[in-house]
Amino acid sequence: MPDDGARLPGDPAPPLLVADGPVLVFGGCYSNLQATEALLAQAARLRIPPERMICTGDVIAYGADARASLALIRARGIATVMGNCEESLGADTGDCGCGFAPGSACARLSAAWFAHADREVSDDDRRWMAGLPRRIDLLLAGRRLAVVHGAPSRINRFVFASTDAAELDRELALAGTDGVIGGHCGLPFTRRVGTRLWHNSGAIGMPANDATPRGWFSLLTPRGAAIELRHLPLEYDHAAAARAMREAGLPEGYARALESGIWPSFDVLPPEEQAATARPLAPAPCLWDGAPPPAPPPSRGFADPARTAQGEPHATVALAGLTTLWFNTGTLCNIACTGCYIDSSPRNDRLIYLTRASFDRFLDEAASRHPELREIGFTGGEPFLNPDVPGMIEAALRRGYRVLVLTNAMRPMQLHLATLARLRDSFGDKLRLRVSLDHFTREGHERMRGAGSFAPALAGLGWLAEHGFPLAVATRLPAGQDQAALRAGFAVLFREQKIPVNACDPAQLVLFPELSDAAPPPEIGASCWQALHDAGREVMCGSSRMVVHRKGEAAARVVACTLQPYEPGFDLGASLAEAARPVVLNHPHCARFCVFGGASCAGGANAAVAAAAVG
Repeated sequence: MPDDGARLPGDPAPPLLVADGPVLVFGGCYSNLQATEALLAQAARLRIPPERMICTGDVIAYGADARASLALIRARGIATVMGNCEESLGADTGDCGCGFAPGSACARLSAAWFAHADREVSDDDRRWMAGLPRRIDLLLAGRRLAVVHGAPSRINRFVFASTDAAELDRELALAGTDGVIGGHCGLPFTRRVGTRLWHNSGAIGMPANDATPRGWFSLLTPRGAAIELRHLPLEYDHAAAARAMREAGLPEGYARALESGIWPSFDVLPPEEQAATARPLAPAPCLWDGAPPPAPPPSRGFADPARTAQGEPHATVALAGLTTLWFNTGTLCNIACTGCYIDSSPRNDRLIYLTRASFDRFLDEAASRHPELREIGFTGGEPFLNPDVPGMIEAALRRGYRVLVLTNAMRPMQLHLATLARLRDSFGDKLRLRVSLDHFTREGHERMRGAGSFAPALAGLGWLAEHGFPLAVATRLPAGQDQAALRAGFAVLFREQKIPVNACDPAQLVLFPELSDAAPPPEIGASCWQALHDAGREVMCGSSRMVVHRKGEAAARVVACTLQPYEPGFDLGASLAEAARPVVLNHPHCARFCVFGGASCAGGANAAVAAAAVG
């Protein structure tokens, strides 16, 4: 059955707005009275009457003045599409219905402003919101455009400029029009999809995450058989709007966003939109005549060691403190996995076995230079293939460090069960193991790790659970995979196998992004990284280093992180002292895995992906 945006045969047609002059489109007033007043004043200056204005919804949301903002829109009689906030407030559902992931920063922040708005609106306001159409059709220059809040399929679907063309095609087909005008995501963009159009005017009540306090609206002007689309900035008294939010006791993050132009969280943003954080928008006008768009230029990402393709300096990360020191014990492994991050296999010895002497040398240096060091990590290959690894684990524990061992829990580990049991008895929870399972089904796991690999891994995991080891499981999150469904599948497996791992806890079931996606990730500019970092985003090279011994080299060396044992640009030297220098994030792995994937190999599980977006 179609979702709320699609119409079944016999459903009433959406309201139709026919215009022969410029049409002003806006959305996301977000209870920001100052921005709403400024938008109406700008419309008057542009000589756009209310009957040629369309609001894409969410008149009420983050700001202080829900009732007053709504009253302005109602008094002008502006055609307004139902947003998820109008839907929720009109139906008195108790939450904003924005589509944020449960437990995300966006979901937490939304609770406060929703409660404030819920207190402000009247019963008459609720009736008006409940009666809004979910779609309005605009006929302009002989073309029909469906105006919705999120997408034709769903009122709270996030559609961005980077959304896959096939997904946009499906939504456009569902609309059955020449194009779609949407809202919800909070960012202005225009995208031609074949001969059709997807347009988002942005939001007036929150900035576009571009380090300016401006809101955005758009002007659609007929030019013969074509339509000119212009994204226009909206200047308003953002300081007064922020002050009103603070006086109302609303979340500081959104009040600060009005002033800084940076969202308080990035949960909903795809990598391409995250990469544009803090980059001031300057969208060019677009003339849409129904012709297919030109082919995009080839990507030049990560080509220049100093600058991004946009000309910005690459992001640089300083070592704030060495809290995790990794030792790659060698790339030999008892199995060969599809898409292994560092190509470990039974034949790959590009990283030779790390010796106990090398291990002790770096631990001695760490003891003298890095009193803040708390965790020693072992990775491979399969660490338990290296005959020195049990002794290294014990040595690290005796020095007082926590130890994390990444293992597939198969026969190499199982040959050391007696030693592991003794270490567990002696050092308790200081020894932790993270076991790799690439899927919760045998078929899914063995598709990546080979036939016959699932049962031995479960047996090793079961032994660790039975003997009380603190456990985590690492798995892969392929692009497009539903995270909730993946965690639910693992929850069933853990329950059936009596494995005490909470599949909903990101520290216990660690989801790692794939690194083999064909499409290159966006680059990370310095301004983008600063904004993400200020909002709480962390990456491994800010707190960890890894020791490796490459085949043919005289001694072990230090690299920036667990994903870069071979790249010369990430070799930091022969000592921890040399390796304390900053790291330039000029590699696709930096973007895909850490910055935008939100992953970390350290014991804290997935790096906290700073919060969210405007919805």
